[in-house]
Amino acid sequence: MNIKNYFLLLALLVLVTTSKAQTKKIQADKKESSVTYQMTHPLHEIEATSKDIGCWVDYDPAKKEISHVYVQIDVTSFNSGNSNRDSHAMEVIDAISYPKVKFSSTSISPNGDKLKITGKLTFHGITKEITFDVLPKWENNKLTVTGNFIISLTEFKIERPSLLMIPVKDELRFSFIEVFNL
Repeated sequence: MNIKNYFLLLALLVLVTTSKAQTKKIQADKKESSVTYQMTHPLHEIEATSKDIGCWVDYDPAKKEISHVYVQIDVTSFNSGNSNRDSHAMEVIDAISYPKVKFSSTSISPNGDKLKITGKLTFHGITKEITFDVLPKWENNKLTVTGNFIISLTEFKIERPSLLMIPVKDELRFSFIEVFNL
């Protein structure tokens, strides 16, 4: 290897190492973070929350940019305050066969003061691409990300639960707050 190629290789290595060093992977604080789902039945609203969320982001602290998001939640961690309802929900989504909900971003882009996130959501053994907006707030050495999205139960091959032979609406609404200590 001649000296010119050696210095070119060394410069390339320094460039790659420097660009990787700027991005950090951080996990959301489970004490301050939560994901809630809402389901609507003509007779009542059903809501359950999980605080046991594995959520990580790759971010660049100098640019305050998020480049990747990964989320994993155990479906049995959602609590509606009614154990019978929660048990039935676990039967409906077959929690034994499909114990986790996962999301991995494929693109993140600015959208005004929000971020537009596209990625793959795996739920009930089915993976679908979804897109939603989040609002990031950078303050007091914390990054707080809030957002929401809606999925169709039938698109994920889930039979809609019913009460008095009336099924819930086909949409399952999710809202979340994820807090990262910087």
